[in-house]
Amino acid sequence: MEATKKFKDSLTGRKYAIYLSPALWEECSDVFQIRDLDRRLLHGGLPEPLLEKEKDPSFFSEWIDSFYARDIQELFAIQNRVGFIKLLHLLMRQSGGFIDYSNLAKLCDLSRPTVKAHIEAMGIAHAVFQLSPFHGGGRREITQRPKCYGFDTGFVTFIKGWDTIREDDRGILWEHLVLDTLRTRISPLNLFYWRDKSGREIDFVVKRQNRQIDALECKVNPDNFDPKPLAAFRLLYPNGKNYIISPRIKIPYKHRHKGLMVHYCSPLHMDIMGFPGLLGRS
Repeated sequence: MEATKKFKDSLTGRKYAIYLSPALWEECSDVFQIRDLDRRLLHGGLPEPLLEKEKDPSFFSEWIDSFYARDIQELFAIQNRVGFIKLLHLLMRQSGGFIDYSNLAKLCDLSRPTVKAHIEAMGIAHAVFQLSPFHGGGRREITQRPKCYGFDTGFVTFIKGWDTIREDDRGILWEHLVLDTLRTRISPLNLFYWRDKSGREIDFVVKRQNRQIDALECKVNPDNFDPKPLAAFRLLYPNGKNYIISPRIKIPYKHRHKGLMVHYCSPLHMDIMGFPGLLGRS
């Protein structure tokens, strides 16, 4: 982080950024011997809390204090600790949702430009990740409302005050884990979500070469997949592969939904199902 800020101009064209994510779901069973999805969602992917049998709130509160003092105050000279921390908490509470700069400014008692600058600093420090909408083929597409994801589900659940994972919580938290996998494989410049003004949405969209646009839906239970949003998306962007990413899929398979071929897999099987990574392997 410090090197990025200090050398961002002098290393232009001579550096390659690698995103070091929290422990990926596909790593948990092999590396950490953890196969309980709820534990990974609740504890997060940093090794220390992930390996603890009980979640320790003090770890997360101390990390946030250290993050502000080391990565924010020192490197970005942001002095309003109360406003910054309140904004960080709000973004974590709303993680996976749309960014409303004006509402955040009102809630944090900050100006709108300050909120945007603070979120930019959080993004540079990898505390949050902004996901832009994909558009270009339809007049009713959302074009200007980014989403914002916290970098780790452990901090999201900590700030929300959760000590268990409810059924309704798993879906949005699973999106975070799939996003972690995508960010280790795909340039952020090619990673989006899609939504139209009728509320039809695709969780993640990956822009490829030769007008290939991949669509990914995150489902804890793959049986809950509704093909209607995907069908609407493919009317605008017919070229590309369709994926359902679920932790419950042990053996990847394909299924056709009214003319749309959909690949069902877990993050572990994305290579097998033909999902190319940064280096284009398949």
